[in-house]
Amino acid sequence: MPFQSQEDSSQSIASWQSTAACLQAVLLPLVFVILHGALLLASGRHAWLVSLIFLTAAPLMAGTACLYRARRDGYVRGWIALAVAMLLWAGGMAGNLYAGLVLDSWSGVGALSMLLFILYGVPIILVLAVPEHEHWLVRLIDAGLALGLGYLFFRHTFAFATMADASPENVGRLRSMFDIENLFIVLFALIRFHASADPAQRRFFGSLAIYAILYLATAAFINHLHSDVYYGQWPDIAIGLPFLMLGGLALADAGAGDAASRASLSFEQAVRVGGPLMLPAMLLIVSAVLVRSSPVHAIAGCAAAILGYGFRNIFVQIRSLNAHDQLERLTLVDALTGLANRRQFDASLRREWLRAHRTGEGLALLMIDVDHFKLLNDSFGHPVGDRRLHDVAQALAACATRASDIVARYGGEEFAVILPAVTPSQAMLLAETMRGTVERLDLRSPAPLGHVTVSIGIGHIDHVADGDVAALIAAADAALYEAKQCGRNRTMAHPAATE
Repeated sequence: MPFQSQEDSSQSIASWQSTAACLQAVLLPLVFVILHGALLLASGRHAWLVSLIFLTAAPLMAGTACLYRARRDGYVRGWIALAVAMLLWAGGMAGNLYAGLVLDSWSGVGALSMLLFILYGVPIILVLAVPEHEHWLVRLIDAGLALGLGYLFFRHTFAFATMADASPENVGRLRSMFDIENLFIVLFALIRFHASADPAQRRFFGSLAIYAILYLATAAFINHLHSDVYYGQWPDIAIGLPFLMLGGLALADAGAGDAASRASLSFEQAVRVGGPLMLPAMLLIVSAVLVRSSPVHAIAGCAAAILGYGFRNIFVQIRSLNAHDQLERLTLVDALTGLANRRQFDASLRREWLRAHRTGEGLALLMIDVDHFKLLNDSFGHPVGDRRLHDVAQALAACATRASDIVARYGGEEFAVILPAVTPSQAMLLAETMRGTVERLDLRSPAPLGHVTVSIGIGHIDHVADGDVAALIAAADAALYEAKQCGRNRTMAHPAATE
């Protein structure tokens, strides 16, 4: 008997499970349809009751399968939205069942049932239109637009459905509104399917697209060809088919592989940016359809679409600008100390050098080094060293009280301070203040003095001519070197060489 590896065995089990899931997804709907048809044939005058029970059970089964899929794996947000949609549709059909059993009335669809049938599309449209990871306020605006869309559908659909003398024109408009909603769901499900790079999302939107296409065809078949036929007839079997297909897709696809064809990046970005247009576009289209029959609601729908999308864009732009500012700040600020980083220091020093050249004022640069910092790191560890750097940085920044003074982390344990429009004596006074402030912090250190100290070198130029800023840096570096050579914890100054 040939040896079968563990990997081959796992693949065989996975293949068997996939085949079993597919058979289950096909057989259960088939049994459901056969049972529905057989009971319709055998029920006689109670066939309407059989149909309503089966048409309530079909979306409930589909919703249960969607919840199972959401719990098992895949795109949880999408499958839960579909489950909610199925529950709403089943609720609408259950309302019909209640009316037939308790009220014994077929005078029209009740307001509650019609509302549930209309709201069925809201969670589906939301999951299609709202990109993932949006802020809760953006989701709230989108939810408001979706509910507004559902409200327009409900108000006018219910008005037409309960009119005893509804004209053919109004009935046609009603059917068109349902077709528009179903067609939008199909189109955007296909777009999201082709734009999804994530395998779980791609499988979800593929399943939703198949379901939506079948639902669109079934709804058009019933609404346009059999709208005057009461429940209990053979066309009822077709009504349950989309829900059975969705339940089968949810079961058959559970645990499927993660392979997916990646859409182009530009197409993904276009869909992500354009997706939020879906809700206001639908509101505008539905409002346009209703202009002649209900101008007040049409105007309200247009206003909701424009204002809702406008507020959404304003909030998204604000968040985008805040994110941009934060990102820009991160590129200019040292993460450990909160001071300006080397990039910001270089740009600021060049800017102040040019300003000093124009104004004729002096410019000073302090180069500050933490004494015996390598010994501190080796003895206490890098986390303690980082805390010492942060504390020193805050002390230095607190001493630079002028808005024009710029304190930066130059690199490692070294800091730099740019002092525009100062004299050598003013620069020396501030440097000594900084040195003394750090020493008074009394931060424990293995250095000879037992606490953290700094050495400071001052470079100063009285008048900037045509020289290079490197001369100022060189003077400050030379002064710092001298301060360290002379025993550390002191301040030295050197004038910058000028041409």
